[in-house]
Order: sequence, then structure tokens, then C-alpha cells
Amino acid sequence: MIGRIRRAPSVGDQLGDLRRTLETYVRQQLVEPLQGAGRRLAFGLVGGLLVGLGGILLTLALLRALQTETGEALDGNWSFVPYLVTLLVVSIASGGTLSLVRRKDDRS
Repeated sequence: MIGRIRRAPSVGDQLGDLRRTLETYVRQQLVEPLQGAGRRLAFGLVGGLLVGLGGILLTLALLRALQTETGEALDGNWSFVPYLVTLLVVSIASGGTLSLVRRKDDRS
């Protein structure tokens, strides 16, 4: 036999190939990266919530320590001082965190 004549693919075959190619492309370029981004977002949200909860608990621990360990020195008219000190510490910590975030953004 000298050679076979290849038949031209039909329009239906070509459309089927195009559909399969498009499905593969969309899956590789859109779906898989979005699934990975969703996982990273979920871990980030959980981490942020845990850090926030830890910050709240540390703030309450500082307040209770100041209220109980200072004895009678901060009773009566001076009972506002533990709240003021706690507010000051939280403000300094928040300001430091924001300055670190801004410094990192400036480098990017």
C-alpha cells in the first residue's frame, strides 16, 4: 500500500477538541490557583482571629494583674490607673505594629 488518505476531521470533532482544550486551560489557569488562594485566605483569617484573641486575653491579663498585684495603692480615687496603663500599653503595641506594617509596605 502506498499510503492512506487521511480524512479531514469533522466540525463536530474539532468542536469537541476545542471544548476539551478550553476546559483544561480554565482548570489549570483559573480553578486551581483560586483554590490555592482560598486555602491561604482561610489560614490567614484563622491566624488573624487567633492573634486577635491572644491580644485581647493578654490585655485582660495585664489589667487584672495591675488591679490585684498593686494592693491597696491603686484603690479608691486611683482605681482608674490600671485602665490607663493598660490603654497606654495597648496603644504603644498597636502603634508599633502599624509602623512595622507601613515600613514593610514602603519597601515593596
